[in-house]
Amino acid sequence: MMQIRNRRKRGGFSLIELLIVIAIILIIASIAVPRLTQARISAYEMASIRSLHTLNTAQVQYFSTYGRYAQSLVELGPPPGSGKPTPQASDLIPNNLATGLASGYVFTMVGTPSGYTVNADPQSAQTGTRHFYTDHSTIIRQNFDQPASETDPEI
Repeated sequence: MMQIRNRRKRGGFSLIELLIVIAIILIIASIAVPRLTQARISAYEMASIRSLHTLNTAQVQYFSTYGRYAQSLVELGPPPGSGKPTPQASDLIPNNLATGLASGYVFTMVGTPSGYTVNADPQSAQTGTRHFYTDHSTIIRQNFDQPASETDPEI
């Protein structure tokens, strides 16, 4: 009778039970965290590819409006204040992309008289493993080791 009463008084968990629960949580976390990191990198890379599509579309629109390709991301971006679109700020891409930083990637555009090139490089290893490239052909290319160029394979 005394043992039953002691069991009823004793509430909570023993140290062993708590250690087992903590061990199980750590095992689950060790499995989930690398997959979460890889999923985050994939999301950044896909957002970067979508941004390159956006830039290609914006360049086509800019060319049809102004008769030439934009020479910089700023020319595709929004005008200062609430001004009207001009060749210097055509309001075809969002402000974050016009600054060159979006979705964990750094975007660099170089305009030429006959076209343009855009490189998208990850800001760090946590935001991407692939480098991307596109130009006025609108084909997106990738490279895993260094900034991509027109000689790299298409996506």
